[in-house]
Amino acid sequence: MDRQATIQRKTKETEIQLHLNLDARGSSSEIQSSIPFFDHMLTHIAHHGNIKLELKGVGDVEIDDHHLVEDTGIVFGQAMKQALGNLQGIARYGHFTLPMDETLVTVAVDFSGRTLLRYQVPPLPPTVGNFDTELIQEFFLALVRHVPMTVHIFVHYGENTHHILEGIFKCFGRALAMAIAIDPRRQGEIPSTKGSL
Repeated sequence: MDRQATIQRKTKETEIQLHLNLDARGSSSEIQSSIPFFDHMLTHIAHHGNIKLELKGVGDVEIDDHHLVEDTGIVFGQAMKQALGNLQGIARYGHFTLPMDETLVTVAVDFSGRTLLRYQVPPLPPTVGNFDTELIQEFFLALVRHVPMTVHIFVHYGENTHHILEGIFKCFGRALAMAIAIDPRRQGEIPSTKGSL
């Protein structure tokens, strides 16, 4: 089973190339989105999700980071969909609760074939460093729409904005790793009683 995908997307606003390997061994991701804080967050998904992510992205960041962050979510979702194929044999569901110092985050995912994002995060300052914090929700919205999948993100509590956002990305990676893992008892089976997702 070769669970890999390469996606390229070029618009008048952004140009992104992404390679995803769901079964790579070791932590060797190379992420260059042109947005340092976003690179830091995506690295957490790759590391904690046990996936290899190679990303090069440029865009109209002189306006703001919105287009590049959203389009990265689109491309990541498309690559995830392609790499997972018909979803045979995967666990399908994953969830994790992660402490990040004073912050506690839970993320639950379902490769349901249905699009839903529940993003329950306390009000945050508008920026962390130079990064617009509301773009985190836009990234996950774009991602779930293009797999498609269901994701619930819940921040129980937290004080430091960086810890909250880093906790979300680490926790998503851990939940993702559970959901995409192959269940040896169900190899070749679609993970649904309907027989289709």
